[in-house]
Amino acid sequence: MRWFEDPYLGPPSDALTRASRGPKQRDNLEIGVLMLDRPRAPWPYDFLPKVASFTVTSNDIRDGELLAQDHVAAAGDTSPHLSWTGFPEATKSFTVTCFDPDAPTGSGFWHWVAVNLPATVTQLPRGAGAKDYALPPPALSVRNDYGDRWYGGAAPPPGDHLHRYLFAVHAVDVERLDVGPDAAPAVVGFNLAFHTIARAVVTPVYQA
Repeated sequence: MRWFEDPYLGPPSDALTRASRGPKQRDNLEIGVLMLDRPRAPWPYDFLPKVASFTVTSNDIRDGELLAQDHVAAAGDTSPHLSWTGFPEATKSFTVTCFDPDAPTGSGFWHWVAVNLPATVTQLPRGAGAKDYALPPPALSVRNDYGDRWYGGAAPPPGDHLHRYLFAVHAVDVERLDVGPDAAPAVVGFNLAFHTIARAVVTPVYQA
């Protein structure tokens, strides 16, 4: 499947309209298709156990819309506001992640992994992924694929196609996942496969 046929972004005209692209960005888009002609990555959660869904919203990001520069690695590295509702009553904690399945690595790229948020927490303010932000205990951030224990902004290779950034809130059936701050995101993902009872995702996009 070519990226512009991706059902998660809609037809190219819709994606471009939502992203409010100018002439230069459209030129870069065409160059990107020519420079990195590769298959579109699948939706990663299709390969995990099916779970219920709930709602995540944000004052900063929207499905299919371009990330603001504040949330990009070279221009701000600021995590967006997130708020969620409608999760199961059995939820004991939350994990919040940001994953780019379109990174040309063969395994995507993890930008943020915050685990063990108490079930009473139903939103994170803008900037909650900062190095000096104190998450409510016992929550902690594990190392992302930059090697940092905080949010790392979008940084797709120049000329590549639009990348999707999956900001996901995972409702978890235990108060704490058995992971420490140096756990790899894949280890967190492995634990989530066995403990996630519902998931909410909002997916903005970005292209360098």
